[in-house]
Amino acid sequence: MLRRYGERVHKISIDASFTCPNRDGSLGIGGCTFCNNASFSPNGRKPADVNLQVDAGKFIIRKRTGARKYLAYFQAYTNTYAETELLQQQYDQALAQPDVIGLAVGTRPDCVADSVLDLLVAYQDRGYEVWLELGLQSSFNETLDRVNRGHDFEAYRSTLLRARKRGLKVCTHLIIGLPGESEQHYKTTLDRVLELGVDGLKLHPLHVVKGTQLANEWRRGEYQPLKLNDYVRIAADLIQQTPPDIIYHRLTATASESILLAPGWCSKKWLPLNLIAQELEARQHYYPAQVTRLNEINQHPYTSLAG
Repeated sequence: MLRRYGERVHKISIDASFTCPNRDGSLGIGGCTFCNNASFSPNGRKPADVNLQVDAGKFIIRKRTGARKYLAYFQAYTNTYAETELLQQQYDQALAQPDVIGLAVGTRPDCVADSVLDLLVAYQDRGYEVWLELGLQSSFNETLDRVNRGHDFEAYRSTLLRARKRGLKVCTHLIIGLPGESEQHYKTTLDRVLELGVDGLKLHPLHVVKGTQLANEWRRGEYQPLKLNDYVRIAADLIQQTPPDIIYHRLTATASESILLAPGWCSKKWLPLNLIAQELEARQHYYPAQVTRLNEINQHPYTSLAG
């Protein structure tokens, strides 16, 4: 982004009040086993108008980093799960501000109609930066069933290929530490994603939060989250497995201490990031661009890949 636009570009997270077919009864009502159901309460969730969210995000980012170009990141829930006309209204609101240069749209792979892909292509053709973010989590259908995702790997394959055929950039989300999975599962999932083709990746450690089925499993001793050192080693393995032209948008994820049950290190952002950087340095496995980027991270914390 810095090379392309000549200055920093930051994401502004937006909740556009969309829901999910795994919650509204289309596929189910419980959601994924690791989702905090309380946070989806209709009575407790009254997000501000999109324009107000963009303004608030810009204010915070400008104070913190000085950045003045932004991507509107439609992050909460399933941001292609609505009529295309409604989606366009929401996206247009965010893009109406001149310093918002594009969109990142987070969604499930089973909720992306061709009309939505065509809409995103139209924005891209107008010069906007556009990323479609697909929450795959795992390529193993047994795992997806176990965590109640409500879709299979074929849904991801279909949407990924339809998006890339249109020239859209895709960032795929993967969760490390899902119940029943081992290091071989993570590596196989990454191999399958790379084989199909992808432009970006996000890694998320699975954490246990209050109000979830996973929390009940954890309390009963049926699930144990990854230890920090194991996550660092696995993340470094996956980075080494990935070609240098694919961008890692995120290497960790955090949860608020008010709802986080385990593991405790998932309340911290810089601890795992710094340890991953140290692990890569110890392995001396760098591409030239990675060396530069990791130096930037160490010198300027707010330019984090996970930010």
